[in-house]
Amino acid sequence: MSLAVGDPAPDFSLPDAEGTLYSLDSLRGQRVVLYFYPRDNTPGCTKEACGFRDAYAAYQAQGVVVLGVSADDAKSHSKFAAKYALPFPLLIDEGGEVASRFGVYGLKKFMGKEYMGITRSTFIIGPEGTLERIYLKVKAETHAETVLADLAEG
Repeated sequence: MSLAVGDPAPDFSLPDAEGTLYSLDSLRGQRVVLYFYPRDNTPGCTKEACGFRDAYAAYQAQGVVVLGVSADDAKSHSKFAAKYALPFPLLIDEGGEVASRFGVYGLKKFMGKEYMGITRSTFIIGPEGTLERIYLKVKAETHAETVLADLAEG
């Protein structure tokens, strides 16, 4: 199943490293940037997270909630967030169940090895819970600025 702009966002309820639950329902009325990334503390994921960190004030000024999602555990998320002073929640999707609902979890290949994992991708979810924009090909270094510019366009 592939998602398209205008579709309802798949429902989710995921904890952050402190155990606070975030769900699509609890975010109604707000615009959400839900970005999926493969792993904490890897070069591309660090660049992407730091990009969102550096632009976070601009996201807040537009009233946008930023949430990162990976399959890493709470301890990994806590260390990653502390190391890079990330001001937004990192949600735990162990097993990739939510990433699967968004169509971004599956077979990956890296250096001759195959494994299951999350593909770097981002979804902008509107205040009513519909998908406003989908990014399936993401350049980690410039992604946060791209998303911010697209949000400013409306």
